[in-house]
Amino acid sequence: MSNEDLQPEAVKPEDWAGEMGLKWLTNLSSFEQMIAPIGDALLARADFQPGDNVIDLGCGGGATTIAIAGMVRPVGKVMGVDISPDLTAAAQARAAEAGATNIEFTCADASTVTLPDAPYDRLFSRFGSMFFEDPFAAFQNLHGLLRKGGRIDLAIWGPPRDNLWMMEMMGVVRNHVEVPPAIPRAPGPFAFEDLEYLGEILSGGGFTEVDVVAYEGLQPVGGVGATPEKAAEFASAAMATGRLLSDKGDAVMKAARQELTDLFARHYVPGKGVMMQGKVWLVSAIA
Repeated sequence: MSNEDLQPEAVKPEDWAGEMGLKWLTNLSSFEQMIAPIGDALLARADFQPGDNVIDLGCGGGATTIAIAGMVRPVGKVMGVDISPDLTAAAQARAAEAGATNIEFTCADASTVTLPDAPYDRLFSRFGSMFFEDPFAAFQNLHGLLRKGGRIDLAIWGPPRDNLWMMEMMGVVRNHVEVPPAIPRAPGPFAFEDLEYLGEILSGGGFTEVDVVAYEGLQPVGGVGATPEKAAEFASAAMATGRLLSDKGDAVMKAARQELTDLFARHYVPGKGVMMQGKVWLVSAIA
């Protein structure tokens, strides 16, 4: 391997309106199965009631949007917002197939979106709030979409050191390429690991009564029942691990995938899949 191969990669923002949104759609079932228990925990905490009007921020393929629609019917409604046109279209088709008539979708950047039916009663987001370039401005905009006294419920990743599903995979990547150091508070999955920083953003946006509980559990990497080989294929094709390795050549990718397979084999539980530790903050606040 040459010195050039070992140079740190430039940190690139995740293009959720394009490449990342399409990757999520291509691997929708695997991604959703991996984070479904967290979504269920956040839905239980949010405890939506019939008649609530809700925004589902970063709605992805629409699974949580459809679940919320079932909780707030018959007169409550849900607006799913996502920046990816591919995911928004898929979510619309999925909601129609499910016969959910109290759902609409908007393809937009939530940091600047205006919604004609605002203000809403509630805002919900399962991992859709950590990627704003200017989070202070974004949360000010989100605050303006809620009625006074409305509530926001967020699921955000806790510190990387407590998310072994990510740390151990990145350890494999570091055996093959030099990974740039993480930039604290930069947009990305772990932007809000620091709860003090998140508190500053929520307060700056006009939110009060911030409450946080920790969720800890095992993540089925690659989806429920995925074999170590399937999980390694998923990590290489759809996650940040593969992104960092993608232009390093077939030999590097093949070696890294084998290491990932070996790693996942140590965490494989028959009938459940590759089960790795994760930690999430479940956050609520009042507008």
